[in-house]
Amino acid sequence: MNSLHNLSLRQAAKALRCGQVSSRELTQASLERIEKLEPALHAFITLIPDLALEQADAADKLLRTWRKDPQDDLPPLLGIPLAVKDLLAQANVRCTCGSRVLENFIPPYSATSVERLLNAGIVTVGKTNTDEFAMGSSTESSAYGATRNPWDTDRAPGGSSGGSAAAVAARMVPAAIGTDTGGSVRQPASFCGVTGLKPTYGRVSRYGLVAYGSSLDSVGALARTAEDIVPIFEQMAGYDPRDATSMNLPVPQITLTDNPDLTGLRVGVPAEYFIEGIQPEVETAVRRAITQLESLGAKVMPVSLPYTEYALPVYYLIAPAEASANLARYDGVRFGVRQPADSLLEMFHHTRGAGFGAEVKRRIMIGTYALSAGYYDAYYGQAQKVRTLIKNDFERAFEQVDVIAAPVAPTTAFRLGEHSGSPLEMYLQDVFTLPANLAGVPGMAFPVGFDSQGLPVGMQLMGPHFREELLFRITHAYQQVTGWHQQAPSLS
Repeated sequence: MNSLHNLSLRQAAKALRCGQVSSRELTQASLERIEKLEPALHAFITLIPDLALEQADAADKLLRTWRKDPQDDLPPLLGIPLAVKDLLAQANVRCTCGSRVLENFIPPYSATSVERLLNAGIVTVGKTNTDEFAMGSSTESSAYGATRNPWDTDRAPGGSSGGSAAAVAARMVPAAIGTDTGGSVRQPASFCGVTGLKPTYGRVSRYGLVAYGSSLDSVGALARTAEDIVPIFEQMAGYDPRDATSMNLPVPQITLTDNPDLTGLRVGVPAEYFIEGIQPEVETAVRRAITQLESLGAKVMPVSLPYTEYALPVYYLIAPAEASANLARYDGVRFGVRQPADSLLEMFHHTRGAGFGAEVKRRIMIGTYALSAGYYDAYYGQAQKVRTLIKNDFERAFEQVDVIAAPVAPTTAFRLGEHSGSPLEMYLQDVFTLPANLAGVPGMAFPVGFDSQGLPVGMQLMGPHFREELLFRITHAYQQVTGWHQQAPSLS
């Protein structure tokens, strides 16, 4: 058997049920791998080894009982070590959101997504690093230091779920939970050479997810393969009365077969996603992957998403406006850091000034301006109208095709600090992922090659609302006939 940290989620689950390995052994292997690599990668903000081993021992006890009398079904993820992005609450575990303003915040409850995974038997090893309040595309805006890309530690892992992506790529854990507001699962998945799912908006409860953009945030997952994400998605998804945006729809049982035949499926390729300035190696790898889908029987055809060019400005009006409202609660009064002052107003100023980083302050100011009297209709109101046009683009396209294939990002992983002097350059990294969040459609990113520097290239599939099973089926078919997802960074 391979070293335990090299086991995929599916392999680990099978080994646990067969008694070839214990959850404690898997968890110790994960913790040892983290201890070995964490100083170089900084994928985690908080580690919880004692709790993880306690959860692992409980899983082993249940597994021993089940092997003696295997009549009852086991929790589907029993004993599997996972990491959770530090934007999702886990009861009695520190949740910082990558910010000093929540430096010592310990939530008394768990997010619905985390709670459902715990009920499914996962072992949580820690909370992964994130851009502060998920505002970033490189994990550099974390108040606790940047995460580094396992493929080249001088480069960014993407953001804001960079810690989760780096942890999976470096084989610290077989899978991790992330969030995606404008590409924050898919772009790090692309940069780190792993698979990442952003579900349909409303498919997974946002309860317990610390809000950035309430109409955009989605809870997703990252793993090595689409097959590994299936049980995580199935457990997290579903109606939650505690989230007003949660959709009361049945969760599909996703069955993936060994037959990679895609005959009858229509794959749309939007010209608007192959723009001037895209790294040539990215375009080559993505087009080669599309040709591979065609060889499996899919019909490839052009589609148009004409309002794509407006997605970036629309997003950077809507998301900061929602962030401005959501982050107003961090005032030093109710929870989080409080800076001493002589008056209430001074306490507000000092707390927010010291607690928030530069990027969060920038987005709060943009959002507050967009919502201010005299500008609301011209900026925020107009952006919402264009958002509807972007959503209509997708709906028209899905009348012609089943899924849309496109690059995840214009480039492979950039160097740490490369865009720190230009917010616009950083925002442009999300130009291909933002539209799916604005339209609320699901998206899945997966590796399709490498550039000349040995850095992973990712492609994304986007599907109609609540049709995640299509993304799983197509990505799984691709991963059956290619080996990009099996490549691992050579870390000592």
